[in-house]
Amino acid sequence: MSDTIEKEAIRAVIATMQAAWNRGDFHGYMAGFANPDVIFVSRGRIQKDWQGTLDHYIADYGGGPGSQGELAFSNIRIEMLAPDAAQLISDYKLVRAAGNQTGVNTRLMRKRDDRWVIALNHVSQIEPAGAKAPARD
Repeated sequence: MSDTIEKEAIRAVIATMQAAWNRGDFHGYMAGFANPDVIFVSRGRIQKDWQGTLDHYIADYGGGPGSQGELAFSNIRIEMLAPDAAQLISDYKLVRAAGNQTGVNTRLMRKRDDRWVIALNHVSQIEPAGAKAPARD
């Protein structure tokens, strides 16, 4: 397949994930990640695995209907690295009552069993203005 077709297939995965999140479907959102071996980096640490990432999302965002907020990915840039590998970098914005979040996702996409999944996801959240940096040891 051409790079253009592969990039569109990757964009479709991200759009499906975004829609799942926005309707509060965490399992649907997680369908875009490699299972069980996704590597997920957030808050300066590596999450356990696919199940650990799902558990994190449910614990942090699943308090009730609408508590997950409204997620939007934008400025999506995809670079094909190989026929079965791509790098995706995008901005994200999450608007929710518990506090908004913005930042950047860096993702290694892998084509497995003829479908694209996120094998590595790194989230870098932009700290709100005026937020105090953590003390360094």
